[in-house]
Amino acid sequence: MSSDRTGGRPLERYVPAGSAADGPYALRIDPGDPARPGWEHTGIRVLELPPGGSHSFPAGDAEWIVLPLEGSCTVAADGAFFELLGRENVFSGVTDFAYVPRDSRAQIASGAGGRFALAGAKCERRLPARYGPAPEVPVELRGAGGCSRQVNNFAAAGAFDCDRLIAVEVLTPGGNWSSYPPHKHDEYRPGTESLLEEIYYFEIEGGGLGYQRVSPSRPGGTDVLAEVRGGDAVLIPDGWHGPSIAPPGRDMYYLNVMAGPGPERAWLICDHPDHGWIRGTWPGQPVDPRLPLYEAPPRSPAPETSERPAAPETSERPAAPETPVAPETPPVPEASESPAAPEEGHR
Repeated sequence: MSSDRTGGRPLERYVPAGSAADGPYALRIDPGDPARPGWEHTGIRVLELPPGGSHSFPAGDAEWIVLPLEGSCTVAADGAFFELLGRENVFSGVTDFAYVPRDSRAQIASGAGGRFALAGAKCERRLPARYGPAPEVPVELRGAGGCSRQVNNFAAAGAFDCDRLIAVEVLTPGGNWSSYPPHKHDEYRPGTESLLEEIYYFEIEGGGLGYQRVSPSRPGGTDVLAEVRGGDAVLIPDGWHGPSIAPPGRDMYYLNVMAGPGPERAWLICDHPDHGWIRGTWPGQPVDPRLPLYEAPPRSPAPETSERPAAPETSERPAAPETPVAPETPPVPEASESPAAPEEGHR
């Protein structure tokens, strides 16, 4: 365990910004990445496109969601074509997104340029390509007091249909703790706990820093204390994860990507028995008045979907069509053998 970003050996599960770059991707971690033994189910890529840039990729045996972090884009996949309005940045608003099915080929293009996250998971079923409208993203406020946070449940298990992938965005106001109390989902116990890998991808407002803790849930398990900055990621195959700590004066964003081998696409967690009591204090406290940082936009008709063949795989950067630049629920029992928390209650 180490909090040092520069000295000593890098943390195995801590991925500093730039250390996993690959071509147009500022970050690339794929499911089953041979460079990361034991990492099997989840992936994340952060694609950076210049104005007029485009990039194509094969989905392979994974399903992917294209999520604008900064800027707008078009997505062509499986004969469908979507225009994503996107957003100015992750602290400015909820974004729309596109679902790319396995065994398809997708092309992302951006007239003005931008950064786009690809959240992925190995899967079995091949679902259709689809558009996810921003107004339909459930925005929730969770916790209370210094544990208040905002969760954008764009691909939570009950919000958007995927085969394996579960993904949400969490926004933590400066000075607050999120992903607290520490919790885990590293063993399959039907109706009680899911077995899920998880990726945390971080952005810190204004170039600040935050902290992420993962403590072992079993001998030899994952043990991380990392100082995190924008573009960093933490991989969590097992262990109690949390807290995620935002520095005073700097809001913190992280994208959570989860998937696992279990028979159900479910997010069932177990709170750390030493810390779960904190949930019982929340009913008497107000939610941080700084939240929500923003809400989902009002509902409007979804853009039309037209038939268009996906472009062949290439990293060439032809000009793209101009698109506008836009932009915990009830307490969980503390004992590990007690009933599970409702889905998504731990962020």
